[in-house]
Amino acid sequence: MRALTDEVRRVAFDVLRAVDENDAYVNLLLPTLLRERGIADRDAAFATELTHGTLRRQGSYDAVLDRVTSRGVDAVDPPVRDVLRLGTHQLLSLRTPSHAAVSTSVDLVRSAVGHRPASFVNAVLRQVAQKDFAMWMDQVAPDAATDPVGHLATVHSHPRWAVEAMRDALRGDLVSTAELLAADNDAPGVTLVVRPGWADAADLGGVDVRAGRYSPHALYLGAGDPGQIAAVRDGRAGVQDEGSQLVALALAQAPVDGADERWLDLCAGPGGKAALLAALAGGRGATLVANDVLPHRTELVAKALRQATNATVHTGDGREHLWGEAAFDRVLIDAPCTGLGALRRRPEARWRRRPSDVAPLATLQGRLLDSALYAVRPGGVVAYATCSPHRGETTGVVEAALSRHPDVEVLDAPSALPQVGGMAGPYVQLWPHVHGTDAMFLALLRRTGEVGRR
Repeated sequence: MRALTDEVRRVAFDVLRAVDENDAYVNLLLPTLLRERGIADRDAAFATELTHGTLRRQGSYDAVLDRVTSRGVDAVDPPVRDVLRLGTHQLLSLRTPSHAAVSTSVDLVRSAVGHRPASFVNAVLRQVAQKDFAMWMDQVAPDAATDPVGHLATVHSHPRWAVEAMRDALRGDLVSTAELLAADNDAPGVTLVVRPGWADAADLGGVDVRAGRYSPHALYLGAGDPGQIAAVRDGRAGVQDEGSQLVALALAQAPVDGADERWLDLCAGPGGKAALLAALAGGRGATLVANDVLPHRTELVAKALRQATNATVHTGDGREHLWGEAAFDRVLIDAPCTGLGALRRRPEARWRRRPSDVAPLATLQGRLLDSALYAVRPGGVVAYATCSPHRGETTGVVEAALSRHPDVEVLDAPSALPQVGGMAGPYVQLWPHVHGTDAMFLALLRRTGEVGRR
């Protein structure tokens, strides 16, 4: 049993090292290592919590470790620093007895790094164990009255710039900002999508599920591995956040003038929205083109669409006019973004992104939106979506595009999602702390001008 417990901690350590050294993606690497090393069930759940929880709370833990290390945590050798973070997570956020958290961390650093830092890890973690999380935050976080953003950033373990962006998106409401940051640190449940016409709930084989809150195609998985469900393995169903489902539904439910036969997903990778769109389009006799710029991403799209008979997959730069003007009735652009809306699911993303990333991404988003507006016909609809609440990637991009395209009007996006409710138009902004979804942004735009006027 002890050997397996040690191996679980070693998996978490190896993932943290890969994130630091190779910019690895946790959602891709961790399941692979768990399978390769034969770790399953409760041990796999513990490894997942160790990895995800340590990365989510890294900012808070580093503030504590800064206080108890003589030169500061940034001066600690990176592999040793990761061991300290894992140990701190067990001490301050899990129910691991202090002696076990310290001793297993010492064992881990000996096996993964060497004997020399063992006494250092032992001494530092014994100091960490002297207080609980709340007591440490009282000591290390900036004063909430004089520096509310710094206080929230430390206590809720987000980069300061991200806290400022979220506060801005929430119109300066610090209470809502704190609730959002806290929700980012909660482990999300697994949401399934049952693709209409391809499967229904009965095809899931009696697994523990309950109906989604908003999407008629969503089911919340109570327990178990979705990869063990046959309908998920063969693509009739999938794992997809309910917010992501709502974006596809909004495009499908928005009114168009005239024909409704050709749909486009301009940035389709990895394929979740494209698969739902293909299923919805198929029910109306429409076809879907699913495009992405990178071949490895279009391979993922093709896999997601393996049940579709009405979809084609294309590899190309979405900024270019790949299909000519006015070729589609409905176009989705789920634009590349900072991913600040999906920090629950991508724990490493908050530390990987920088505020300097926003401007070039906004430029890219604007060019993709221009291309989508060229590709849609007059009377057709474009859905612009990002998994970010940052105003530089949401309303800023849309309003800049409107200034360039006087023949485009904004539709009332909330009216396309009446099942959500409680939103004032014209845009949709979902929130983890309000809706239990990723923080998806959505704008619906209709082209009104004549072909050939651009």
